[in-house]
Amino acid sequence: MNYNKADFERAYGISSQLPESKEPEIAFAGRSNVGKSSLLNKLFNRKSLARVSSVPGKTITVNFYDVDGVKFVDLPGYGYAKISKQEKQRFGELMEGYFKSSRNIKLVVQLVDMRHKPSADDFGMLSFMKEMNIPFIIVMTKADKLNKTQYNKRLEESKSEFAQFENCTVIPFSSQSGLGLDEIKKQIELSID
Repeated sequence: MNYNKADFERAYGISSQLPESKEPEIAFAGRSNVGKSSLLNKLFNRKSLARVSSVPGKTITVNFYDVDGVKFVDLPGYGYAKISKQEKQRFGELMEGYFKSSRNIKLVVQLVDMRHKPSADDFGMLSFMKEMNIPFIIVMTKADKLNKTQYNKRLEESKSEFAQFENCTVIPFSSQSGLGLDEIKKQIELSID
């Protein structure tokens, strides 16, 4: 798969707008400001195909990218407190609409910030995917922000934190150094074979 051929297709703000799902889809989910756009840009080898923002909660649409006939889907970040009740409702409806509309989801790349214990929202998302039998991997972002001792400690703690999702692949990732990128690509490619 040639990730350099990624093209932004379209953004959708309500689930009724979502296109029919024909091609395989790789979805990216996680809290606001967890680094989804940075991961996508690293995957696509582009500086700003996916919009990176210093303001959490910026991705409020479902964004579709095409890579060699595979759809990469950037889902809105969850857990950001400073959005209105109405916006939270729309967000919930959009996420539910995406996951429950018979899509050809081959893999969800669930991002969690390696610096912190996973949030209740992270666990809620992981449990939802497990219940729905949606294949997923966990990518622990911002690994470069930890020193070696902190990194090893968080890696060890994550084993028990994610124990209920047995056999799930957990990959530490850094958008700065590219740590974990090859493993993420490998998991994506295995999922669409």
